[in-house]
Amino acid sequence: MSDILNVLEGLVSNVVTFAVMILLAIVTFFVTVFVVVQGAALAGINQPSADFVVLSATILVASTILAGIMNN
Repeated sequence: MSDILNVLEGLVSNVVTFAVMILLAIVTFFVTVFVVVQGAALAGINQPSADFVVLSATILVASTILAGIMNN
């Protein structure tokens, strides 16, 4: 019986970890989009195209993830 509980505990732990990581990724992406839009406003670009904002935010988030992986 304890083997089943250990498996269920590991499964629940993985599901919670997955959910938290997805939530943090979404929040990080929205914050990065905000930073990119504000940076464009400071640079004098009034209405940056949405596709370039998303592309810039994606590149920033991906580079942050890669830097975190390489830091180990």
